[in-house]
Amino acid sequence: MRKLLLAAALFVGGLTAQAQKVDEMVKVNEKHDFGKIKQNVPVTTNFEITNVSNKPMVIESATGSCGCTTPEVPKEPIAPGASTKLKVAYNAAALGSFNKTVTVKFAGVDEPKILTISGETLDADAYAKAQATEKPKAKPAQAAKSASKKS
Repeated sequence: MRKLLLAAALFVGGLTAQAQKVDEMVKVNEKHDFGKIKQNVPVTTNFEITNVSNKPMVIESATGSCGCTTPEVPKEPIAPGASTKLKVAYNAAALGSFNKTVTVKFAGVDEPKILTISGETLDADAYAKAQATEKPKAKPAQAAKSASKKS
């Protein structure tokens, strides 16, 4: 019985020693700001996850902080040095500012990775006004033409 308990203790101790911190295993931009978005028009973003460890990584699960935030977990393991995309959708039903999280759990890593999406959902009128007040950005080709005309 003592040998069995000792073996079990060594096994559990070995697992604890192998536990890695998630930031040592993967790199990801943890935040995405959608800015101003139109109510009832869902938006999506992709979080690029790069495996910086020396062994394949598997995303076990990804869960949103509410039903309005829906992540899509890639099925394939992430090879060492490779990247994958975790798609996150937000349904934009509720008006106002939002700050939602997605908890990503990797196989063999105790600590989850927390990703955040944020923005502001506006009704159709407020969204149209916000779009009208934004200054249009000149395209690089147009900016170059404008500069050459002044010369």
